[in-house]
Amino acid sequence: MSYRSDGFAYRGPRRSGGRSDDPRFRREWSGPGPDKRDPETIGSLLGQVVRKKGWTAKVSNASVFGRWTEIVGPDIASHCRPEKLEDGELLVVAESSAWATQLRLLSSQMYRKIAAALGPGVVRRLRIVGPKQPTRSFGPRRVRFNGSRDTF
Repeated sequence: MSYRSDGFAYRGPRRSGGRSDDPRFRREWSGPGPDKRDPETIGSLLGQVVRKKGWTAKVSNASVFGRWTEIVGPDIASHCRPEKLEDGELLVVAESSAWATQLRLLSSQMYRKIAAALGPGVVRRLRIVGPKQPTRSFGPRRVRFNGSRDTF
């Protein structure tokens, strides 16, 4: 690089290619078309990250809870909810004991829908229970009494 008489840098005469010698101005990095430096959407990268980190099983397990209404349908989903998925067993809690009985009758259809939506092996068994019954013990302290319940 040479300097002009006024102290500014001077590169010399331009070559016949213009700015094509400079790597910053190469044709492959410039222009309206896509190139490898373009930003990517999170949706397109998410699958790659999940596979690299080994989270595929956790994501498929979580999708049971996130997509419950889509998987079993809005009618059934309005009367039950998935509670926990552990070792391939999905615990489904119904809103009443009558609905629990109905869901047990529909369990093979529900299982097929879950397997079709999430793939085989995510849920291996369905356990359908009714709502939790209230207990008769109240408060932090209680006395166990096995005698008669009469008051005299």
